[in-house]
Amino acid sequence: MRLAFVFPGQGSQAVGMGRGFYDGSAAVKALYEEANEALGFDLARLSFEGPEADLQLTANTQPAILTASVAAATVLAERDVAPAIAGGHSLGEYSALVVAGAFHFADAVRIVRRRGEFMQEAVPVGTGAMAAVVGLEPAVVKQICLEARQDEVAEIANINSSTQIVIAGHRGAVQRALALAAERGAKLSVPLPVSAPFHSPLMRPAAERLSAALASVRVRAPKIPVVRNVDAGLTTTAEDVVPFLVRQVVSPVRWTECVGRMVREGADTFVEVGPGRVLTGLLKRITKDARGYSVEDPESLEKTLAALGKG
Repeated sequence: MRLAFVFPGQGSQAVGMGRGFYDGSAAVKALYEEANEALGFDLARLSFEGPEADLQLTANTQPAILTASVAAATVLAERDVAPAIAGGHSLGEYSALVVAGAFHFADAVRIVRRRGEFMQEAVPVGTGAMAAVVGLEPAVVKQICLEARQDEVAEIANINSSTQIVIAGHRGAVQRALALAAERGAKLSVPLPVSAPFHSPLMRPAAERLSAALASVRVRAPKIPVVRNVDAGLTTTAEDVVPFLVRQVVSPVRWTECVGRMVREGADTFVEVGPGRVLTGLLKRITKDARGYSVEDPESLEKTLAALGKG
């Protein structure tokens, strides 16, 4: 068995995430205390009790998901489960880099909070939009975006499977793209409830600010390869970490290719580490050559450990 850890991105958050591990692990409790100190507010309380409206704010969501994900990886490590390779969806790439040892946790939690702020502030509220298109191949969606632009931005933002695509850009262009997608037979074409057009060229101001922020953070070579969202390449050196994270903000998340790369590197068992089961669901659509499990709470931990023969 060659194990891959995959880490969720924004959208997987839920009030209460991480609480079971916090209550049962001194190491996880210390992790949340470290996050609270790094951020200057009670992230644990926000994560466990809400309010949900505050947890949904991008600048809060990103450190909360990262901390819950690293908490899940911490309890897996306590049970002697460690990956040979890792990857993450958007924000999840930071969780992967923390678990791989490229970032100190406190640095990462501060950086992703600022990343959330930068992304939120890059485009005035109401200017941008994101939408999901299901049932059309990436090449078709790319052509639709080209036709929908009309001097605005409309781009593929996530390739989650061969027929599940997310687009982002100016609100008008995205609306035109949705209409075209429906005309061309999309099974589903709907706006997403997000506050900014992530992973599009409209995020360039955020990328520039993130580059400056990352310049002050100590980065180490990861102990295991981390698959990059930008190109499905492997980050194995400290020098590769920052440039690709900066590019990630304005580039599509090539998740289908990321999973394919991990399979080519020998991964045959995937564990989604952190809140939600979005990536486990996508795995079944991307490859038939791997098993998928998830660890988000003590119950799912025990089920996964049993499946891995570690119970």
